[in-house]
Order: sequence, then C-alpha cells, then structure tokens
Amino acid sequence: MPNTTKFLSIKSLIIWVVMGITSLSLIVASSVNLFSQISSYQTELVNDVTTLAELIGNSAVNSIELDKSAELETALRVLAAAKIVENVHLYNILNDNKLDFFASYNKSGIAPVKTKFEQTAELSEILVMSGVAEIIRPIYNDTNDLVGYVYLRASAEALEDHINQSILLTLSVFLACIAICFFLTLKLQNAITAPIQTLVRLVQRIARQKDFSNRAEPNGIKELDILIDAFNGMLERTQGHMQRQANAENEYRTLNVSLEEKVNQRTLALKEANGELIQTLEKLHQFQRQMVQNEKMASLGDMVAGVAHEVNTPIGLGVTASTMMLDRLADMRKGFEDKTLKASALAKFITESEENLNIIYRNLNRAAELISSFKQVAVDQSSENNRIFSFAKLMDEILMSMRPKLKRVNHEIVIHCADDLYIESKAGPINQIMINLIMNSIIHGFEFIEKGIIDIDIVMQDDKKIGITFKDNGGGIPEQLRKRIFDPFVTTKRGQGGSGLGMHLVYNLVTQGLNGSISVQSETGKGVEFKIIFPVKRINPANLPKTALF
Repeated sequence: MPNTTKFLSIKSLIIWVVMGITSLSLIVASSVNLFSQISSYQTELVNDVTTLAELIGNSAVNSIELDKSAELETALRVLAAAKIVENVHLYNILNDNKLDFFASYNKSGIAPVKTKFEQTAELSEILVMSGVAEIIRPIYNDTNDLVGYVYLRASAEALEDHINQSILLTLSVFLACIAICFFLTLKLQNAITAPIQTLVRLVQRIARQKDFSNRAEPNGIKELDILIDAFNGMLERTQGHMQRQANAENEYRTLNVSLEEKVNQRTLALKEANGELIQTLEKLHQFQRQMVQNEKMASLGDMVAGVAHEVNTPIGLGVTASTMMLDRLADMRKGFEDKTLKASALAKFITESEENLNIIYRNLNRAAELISSFKQVAVDQSSENNRIFSFAKLMDEILMSMRPKLKRVNHEIVIHCADDLYIESKAGPINQIMINLIMNSIIHGFEFIEKGIIDIDIVMQDDKKIGITFKDNGGGIPEQLRKRIFDPFVTTKRGQGGSGLGMHLVYNLVTQGLNGSISVQSETGKGVEFKIIFPVKRINPANLPKTALF
C-alpha cells in the first residue's frame, strides 16, 4: 500500500522563508524611507513659508511705521514670482493695541481671504491642512518694538505631489525588488534541491534494480558532497560484498563438500552488508532532516538579529514561549499517534504549558505597558491652555490626588510656597512633572529608606519666571546614571516594571510644554536636587474676582 503521508517540501519552504524575510525587510525599509521623505518635504515647506513670512515682515517694517500702505501693496506685487504664495496680509497695531488691516497681496486667480486678527496666537506656528499652509509672524522694528503682524497663506500642492510621487516610486521599487527576489529564490532553491532530488532518484533506482555499480556525482555543495562520498563508499562496500557472494556461489558449485559452511559465511557477510546499507540510508534521512532544521534555524537567526528595539524584548520572549509550546505539542501529538503517550509525559506537558502561557501573558502585558508609555512620551502638550491658579493650592491638589499612594509609605513631603502666589501658566504639565518627581523619589530614592523627606521650594524670580527646587534625602544617583537621567529608557528597574520614560517625560514637559529648563545635582548617598525654571505671568490676587481665587 503506497504511503500517502504529505511532508513539507524543501522547495516551498525555501521560497516561503526567503520571500517572507525579504518582504518584511522591504516593507520596513520602504516605510522608513517614505516616512523620511515625507518628513523632509514637510520640513522644507515649513522652512520656505516661515522664511518668506520673515522676509516680508522685515521688508514691511518701514512702510508700516511711515503708514505707506499703497507703496507697500505695490512692493508686494513682486511676490508673484513666488509660485507658492497665494495671499499675504499685513496688520499694524493701533494706539489701543488693536490690530488693523494695513496692506495685502492676492495671487492672480486666487480669491482673497478674510482677516486673521483673532488667530495670531493660533497661527504663530505654521499650520498645514487642506492643501494650504498658513502662518502669522510678528513684525519688530529696529528697537525691538512690536509694530504689526504678517499673515502668509501658501499653496501646499507641491508637497502633496511630492508625497504622491514618493509613494508611487516606493511601491514600484518594492514590487521590482519582490520580483527580483522571487527569481533569485527560485534559482537558490533549484541549486539546493536539484542535487538532493538526483541523489534520491539514484537511491530509488538502486533499491529497485539492485545495481550497486552506480555512483553519485559530486555537486559542489560541501555538506551534500560529504554525504555523497559516504554513500558511494557504502555502494563500493556493498558491491564488493555482492562480488564476494558471487564468487562464493561459484566455489559452491565446485566444492560441494564445503558448501554449507561457505553458504553460511556468505550469508553472514550479506547480512552485514545489508545492515550497513540500512544504517547508511538512515544517515541519509538524518542528513536531510538536519538540512531542513538548519535552514529553519538560519532564517530564525536572521529575524532575531534584526530585532534591536526595546519593545521587541517582551514580544520575543512571548514568541519563544509559544514556539516551545508548539514543540511540546508536536511531541505530544507524535506520542499520541505512536501510542507511546504516558500519564507522566501528559502531566509534564500541562505544567510546561501553564508556565509558557504565564510567560506569554506577562510579556505581552509588559509590551502593552511599554507601548502605552511610548504614547505618553509623544503626547502633544501644546493643546494645554493657560489658566490662572494658586500654586500653593495646585500643590495641595497634587498631593491629594496622590494620597492613596502616599498613605502606603512613611515619607514626608514639605512644600514651601507663598499662599498669595498666583500665576498664569499651564497647570497640566506642572501637575505631571510634580507627580513624576515625587514618585521617582519614592520608588528609587527611598528604596532602602524607611522615612524620607522631600522638600519643594517654589519662588518667583524677577516676576517673569518661577523657580522650583525639588530635593530629597534619598540614596542619590550614581554619576554614570546622572549624565543620562533624562534620556529615554534609562532606569534602574529594568525587568521590575520600570520603563525608563519617567524623567524623559519630565524633561519634555519642562522644555517643550513650559518652555523652561531643568538641571539635576546628586551624589550617591546624598539625595538629589532638581532645579526647574520656566516663564510665567504673575497675577496680583487683589485684581482677581473672588471666584477666581482658587
């Protein structure tokens, strides 16, 4: 009865593995390249529009101060040479600090746009959407006095065309590379499998015809040549045994007296030859299985070598655990099919499965936490609006929100802040900064301290800046770690729940969200001191309504 069991083909395995790795690499490389090109195009557009706005503003200073709007409009006609410029407005500042329309330029065929008095703050940074880019820049005279604003509206169609061309080119290159890779893969699999198929056909022919005079030809592949040499040697020995057997039969006809003894000797020699043949064929199958396994391991090694990013560590552990479960499951299936499955093996499989599933769950959960932390780093703090608040009461609210965590420890937090300190600033980033600093001291600084002290001093500096000094008497920061304290993924709790993004987030909030600066001083065993300075607007409590005193 023919064997109908289906095995995985080496040909298809090589094609799927090579094409899979190549496709993944091309997708990643194409995505990175496309993202880089789009970012470059956007940056170029932003720089061009910002530069044009600055040049127009600098050229219009004298006209605005001398109130020569007609001459300025005539001069603005030279902007027709700038293909991307569609509309330009120039606003001057009246005595009551209100904005007034002064002059404009509208590209031929482009409809005028309404004034943007109320959007000077919103468009202080360039805004690109719906095929246009808009920006409003202030105009200062030689004495650095604000005399007006310039509004510039430019076409972003060129940016969209560049993006479309980049996408089309990337897709074309991707498809071409896939086609070339597929062609080369076919060549590779043919170079590897053709010698194996030739050897298999030779073995089958020898098994059918019993003609041991055939020999396999070398093909230039080192591993296969070793196998072919061993196989040819086996054939030579078998042929020799067969020849000796034939000679023995001839002697049998001439020497009837020693017939039985000679037959027994030749029969024994034949059995030895057949046993050696079986062992050699078994080695052939082992070599074939080993080649398949080596190919799998080589592909897996290439894939693992490409994984270097932080988030891939827990995912890699999850993949390893799941692969181990598949191997164990294959062993269990084989034992079940061979009817050799034992209760002890099944119990061991269940225990290992529980352990592997726990590993997979913990690492995938860890990966989700890392991704959540990455998203938190990328939060755009510019959406936070300014508001007026009491700094002392803001600190009270922060400590109140942290009360469930602070109740578990015996540490003391001392805040020095004037009760009448009212400012106008962004409360959201300040809230996040203080929470991160406090939790950093509790988790890292007071790790081996039963009762620590945190001092927070908040004072105004020249009525335009506020300074926050954060101190603790914890274990301090080693010098090699202090130099990288604000870098991402720097933590002493690697593998214990620490993502290394806490102080990086604080740095981004201070420098980007509050336009300030932060510095750190610390020595091992002498605590830590953070100094934060950022600009604010101080508010006199006497000028505020009672409902605003919070």
